[in-house]
Amino acid sequence: MFDIGFLELLIVAVVALLVLGPERLPVAIKTTAIWVSRIKRSFNSMRTEIERELKVDEIRQDIHNASVMDELKRTREELTQGVSDMRKSVQIDFNQSLDAEEKSKPTAAQSAVSQASTSKEYQPSKDAPSRKSQDA
Repeated sequence: MFDIGFLELLIVAVVALLVLGPERLPVAIKTTAIWVSRIKRSFNSMRTEIERELKVDEIRQDIHNASVMDELKRTREELTQGVSDMRKSVQIDFNQSLDAEEKSKPTAAQSAVSQASTSKEYQPSKDAPSRKSQDA
């Protein structure tokens, strides 16, 4: 954290001994150690609190993601059901239109009768005089 070597620590200790003296130096070291430990505990508690908050946020995000996934599954099921219903409806309509078309088509016997009647109408009868004989 702090880039302090052994030589720097030795210089600080000598200066502290000269400034405070041998009587007050042990009390100053003890007080300094207490304050350093309190600061470390404070930083550690802040770090754990932040980590706990981050984990709570992650859990909230996971819960939110799970609810979104559930909603997407329900929507997919609804769409699948709707498409299935539409297919059934189209198939029923298609079958009904095929049935109606088959009912409206004449049967083979009816077709033969209608063809026979139309062919008789357009063919001149043998008894009827032809135009050539009338012109002559």
